[in-house]
Amino acid sequence: MDSSNTPVSALEACLESETDEISLLDLLQVVVDNLRLLVFGPLLAGLLALGVAYVIPPTFTATAKFLPPQQQQSAAASMLQSLGGLGGLAGAAGLKNPSDQYVSLLKSRTVQDTLIDRFKLLDRYDEKFRENARKVLDSNVLVSGGKDGLITIEASDKDFVFAAQLANACIEELTRLLGRLAITEAQQRRVFFEKQMGIAKDQLIKAETALKSSGIDGNVLKTSPAAAVEGVAKLKAAITSQEIKLASMRGYLTESAPDFKQAQTELSAMRTQLAQSRQEEPSAQGNPDDYVSKFREFKYFETLFELFTKQYEMARIDESREGPVIQVVDVAVPPELKSKPKKALISILVVLATGFVLLIWVFIKQAWTNAGQLPETNEKMHRLRLAWRKAWGRPGI
Repeated sequence: MDSSNTPVSALEACLESETDEISLLDLLQVVVDNLRLLVFGPLLAGLLALGVAYVIPPTFTATAKFLPPQQQQSAAASMLQSLGGLGGLAGAAGLKNPSDQYVSLLKSRTVQDTLIDRFKLLDRYDEKFRENARKVLDSNVLVSGGKDGLITIEASDKDFVFAAQLANACIEELTRLLGRLAITEAQQRRVFFEKQMGIAKDQLIKAETALKSSGIDGNVLKTSPAAAVEGVAKLKAAITSQEIKLASMRGYLTESAPDFKQAQTELSAMRTQLAQSRQEEPSAQGNPDDYVSKFREFKYFETLFELFTKQYEMARIDESREGPVIQVVDVAVPPELKSKPKKALISILVVLATGFVLLIWVFIKQAWTNAGQLPETNEKMHRLRLAWRKAWGRPGI
């Protein structure tokens, strides 16, 4: 290292240190010169904000908590758990928190529009359009799901009684919505077989009408042709019911599941039995639209309707075992204390914000004053003032 550079480097370091010290002292001097403004200005703004906070009407928040429906573990879920780590990876594709689904339903347009009509929120919020009323409602009603599985509804309003009514109404409207939707496995099966039962009932009525219009006397029901086709009709109906049942099971079971394989085996056995019955059945004589064919069709839809009815009743029983759809933990009651405005917090924030703004303004003002003392900078500032006045149509000095 060159020894001649050492004194110069030391001198530069001393100058830089002295410059930094002078700069900090200048900043401190600016603060001290404006200390009264920096102290009393924020305090005055805080007192003003505190006075305004007393004028603002208070807002009350009512809280309600409920436990969403707890789904029973299905056979498919049991199979996934039996796989250990692989089952966990397969289950990870679902919702991270089951409560998220019910939070989304509470925020849905269907529930919000029902609340708007029920409480006449267009008039209450002084809005002309539903879209604006939904935004206000969304800001006044906060819905959140916790890790404990409970869903919390916080409804805010100027009227503490109405706040409690609004929170409880959200749970009521969600319950009505879930009554129309199929969420759990049992509900999905109930809706599916209810639809199939309705279709089979309509077809049964048509077949019964066609049988009555054949003109055959009721005593013919006891003859051998009817007895011969009755077993085949019931067997065909059972096969149709089993096929529809398999189609329904594909929605929540894999084809390798034991229950699914058993249902396939039963269907195969019934098809074999039907093939044997057709081989033993004597060939039909006469018009294909005769009494025998109509009676066979009637018995087919009659058996099909009975099978769908049994499946529907079983699904309803499974649905009832799942317990109540919504279990309310805490009913919203009119709050005794207001939730906002928080006067102390508002005052403190205004004091801090005003102090920060005034401090920046003092530094800028001092820098502008110092810059005006230099001839070169003063000339630039003069040209800037002229350009500013010219831009606003006020030329001259």
